[in-house]
Amino acid sequence: MRDRDVPGRRGDAHRPAAWVRTRLRSARAAALLTAVLTLATVFTAAALPRAADRGADSAVARFVLDRGVGATSLHLTARPRPGTRAADLDTLRERLVARIGSDLPLTRDGEHHGTRALTARPILGDGYDRPGGIAPQLHLTYLQGLAGHATLTEGSWPGPALPGEPLPIVVSARAAESVRLKVGDLLDGGSDNGADAGAPLRARIVGLYRADAPRERYWQELPCPDRACLKTLDGGGVRWETGGFVGPDALAALLAWGGGGEDFWRLPLDPHALRADRLAELRSGLGSHLAGPGAVRAAEETARPDLSVSTLLPEVLADATARHRATAPLAAIGPAGVAGTAAVVLCLAAALAADRRAAELRLLRARGASRTGILLRLLGEYAVTVLPAAAAGTALAVLLLPAPRWTASALAAGATALFALLAFPLRATLLPPRPPGTTRTRRRLVGELLTLTVTAAAVAEVRRRGAAPPGDAPDPLLVTAPLLVALTGGLLLARVQPWLVGRLAAGARRGRGLIGFLGLARTARDTAGRHRPAVLPTLALLLAVTTAGFGATVLDTTDGARLRAARTAIGGDAAVLVPPEAPLPEPFLTAAAALPGVRAASPVRIERQTYVLGVGRLAVQATAVIVEPRAYAEIARTVGVGPFDPDTLAAPPGGPDTPVPALVSPGLAERLPPGPQRLRTPGGELLATAAGTLAATPALPEAIREFLVLPVGPASARLPDLARADAWLAVGEVDGERLRSLFVHSGLADATGLAELLREEAREVSREPDGIPDGYRVRTSREVDARLAADPLQASTVRLFRTAAAAGAGFALLAVLLTVLRASPERAALLARLRTMGLRPRQGLALILAETVPQALAAVAAGAAVAAAAVALLGPAFDLSPLVGATVDDALSPLALPVLRPAAALALLVCAAVALEALVSGRRQVATELRAGERN
Repeated sequence: MRDRDVPGRRGDAHRPAAWVRTRLRSARAAALLTAVLTLATVFTAAALPRAADRGADSAVARFVLDRGVGATSLHLTARPRPGTRAADLDTLRERLVARIGSDLPLTRDGEHHGTRALTARPILGDGYDRPGGIAPQLHLTYLQGLAGHATLTEGSWPGPALPGEPLPIVVSARAAESVRLKVGDLLDGGSDNGADAGAPLRARIVGLYRADAPRERYWQELPCPDRACLKTLDGGGVRWETGGFVGPDALAALLAWGGGGEDFWRLPLDPHALRADRLAELRSGLGSHLAGPGAVRAAEETARPDLSVSTLLPEVLADATARHRATAPLAAIGPAGVAGTAAVVLCLAAALAADRRAAELRLLRARGASRTGILLRLLGEYAVTVLPAAAAGTALAVLLLPAPRWTASALAAGATALFALLAFPLRATLLPPRPPGTTRTRRRLVGELLTLTVTAAAVAEVRRRGAAPPGDAPDPLLVTAPLLVALTGGLLLARVQPWLVGRLAAGARRGRGLIGFLGLARTARDTAGRHRPAVLPTLALLLAVTTAGFGATVLDTTDGARLRAARTAIGGDAAVLVPPEAPLPEPFLTAAAALPGVRAASPVRIERQTYVLGVGRLAVQATAVIVEPRAYAEIARTVGVGPFDPDTLAAPPGGPDTPVPALVSPGLAERLPPGPQRLRTPGGELLATAAGTLAATPALPEAIREFLVLPVGPASARLPDLARADAWLAVGEVDGERLRSLFVHSGLADATGLAELLREEAREVSREPDGIPDGYRVRTSREVDARLAADPLQASTVRLFRTAAAAGAGFALLAVLLTVLRASPERAALLARLRTMGLRPRQGLALILAETVPQALAAVAAGAAVAAAAVALLGPAFDLSPLVGATVDDALSPLALPVLRPAAALALLVCAAVALEALVSGRRQVATELRAGERN
């Protein structure tokens, strides 16, 4: 027999059961729900900073990578030394990488080094293709590792240059086909008066190669390494240019060929090793290697005192830093809204738990328990549940979202875990549940007035300061102001909702049905705070809808501003620009205007060398834009740049002395004397008279001088050359690929008969959106818009916005479910009573919906209204340019659709969740109540 079974033994002493074990066993469902809620909130708190960091790092890496290897590399050059061998260049490369790589993250991707000739030489001789009679030009280089990036298709790789013999080289097979080169050709580079007598100015092609990956970073910045390029010359005409390569044992001959040369090393920065929070530190280290101790040590270690370093990296990194800081406040608004909603959900869970255990806590106090003792016991109880769940949520965020920074994530997770741990114990001990029917009017009023005051001050300060200059951290006012506006709106709704629902219940009482009145009456009682916490679920819904609506408005406004910026940049929805010497042919203009989707199209002639004579003592230089008035007016109206009435440019036909009506820029209009003005263009002179003013015009999106807009009919009647269009603008849904294909086949023209060569060049480069020969351009607003929208920083901010909106909606839905589950036993008892009085199951579901849905719908509708109010109040303080990708003046203004979409989606989710909960658990609970009897 055990001691405790023997009377009188020591085991008979009463041993109270352990508090934590007893409480967890008696309320397993509540403990599990607390653990799940803690895990979800801590995971969200730890995940959002890590997601933001990952997005910022990837955005910086993509931004730097998109700038190209030339702009993101250190370029080191030095004068070649006599007797320098290729192996010496390799050794110097190792020293440079060891020195610079200790401070900067370098990558082998895109790295190359070698020696290049300073001068490119023409390929003289007969038999080679010469567009317009201009000889092809050859750039020679020694490039280390060439054989590892190219495949020999014919001949052999170049060997050493023998004295008195031609310099052996290889060229690309595609260049050889274009210029008509072949293996064995002896290329005459002309004479060099400053060269030594024995210097070879001839080269022999010993092999042809094919680049394994022509778009590889290794080839970038080299002069036409994989094909022959057709270059447009400043003085008119075109010529072929291509690159050739010598072997490692021909460096001396290479220098003689080029009249000198330079050794070069290109060391690219590794974009994937960059961190958004360390860009300032990286710029400091970079400055040391440009003009500081690092540059001095590199010159000493390589024994090249003339070693120079150049790079565009400081500008690229400065731009990336500014863009990151500019988008930080916009990116932080979503997580701030999620934090507010999650905090409300935790407070709601604590309030519901305190309401559920009110009798127990009152009994403990009645039996002499102190507040401190109860607080410590509740802390111990919740620590067993909260802390493991918090650790699991943090670990899950770390595993799913690896990131180099952990401080912000750990702090957010720790603060959330602490809040979840203290919420119920503090709520239960410091704010004990009040008896039914009582309210804390004074305390509530003070809190509401304080919130209103803080919100008004924040909004006033944000509006006064406007878009603050970006700093090292997000502007706290810009981040928290929408949240404060939402909080104030929620408190106002809590004041108005009881009266509103009471009026609805009174109206339903006069109706024929009982279900609506009963549900609204119970809702009115709950919103008045007489039975269970009712403000917090409403506040959670309102915060979620406000955050989602505000973010959706920002994104929709950004999309519209981006499209307007794209249209402004090209002057319409589609634009074709060609050199003035090669105007657009009439068949192309006719076919382009007939393309599907074109709503209005105008040929345009842009005469930049136009002078207005007789203005003061000197002529004023201006740009003349000759257009078809009606089509161009429609383009200007659609783009929103310089709209005008086309009738102002109408003029009857006349002789040379009849003035042509013109719309002039305001600055030019102020300087013009009254009466007709003489305009001098390269094609002659004509008279014009000012018929109005335009602040801007689509054909000149970045006008830097004064301009005039002239009608093509009267102007070309005086000067026929003005009818030769060198641009084409259109608005409508224009397919860029079809327009580009049409241009390549019928839009290229040249006065010297080079159209076919230009077409071939266009086919070579037309794989890219701007893949048209030099001096030619075909663009559409949709392509420009897509290019701006593809910016990684914008994409990261948008993803964070949407993730935060989804998380906020999830927490708001959880708040509603917590409230519904807490009221489920009482509601089941009510339905059981009503069932005995003849209530049908379908009516029971209708009663649940009538009791729950109006409150949720009111919160959602109020959230939409508060979101619109927040946009109206705070919109002028937000600069959308970082999200657009271009400088815009668009202000953030309320929009109905972006606010209504998330509000309607959340309302449907809430209704579906309530109905599902009623269908799943309601019937079982009602049946239990009917069997067990009514519980008191």
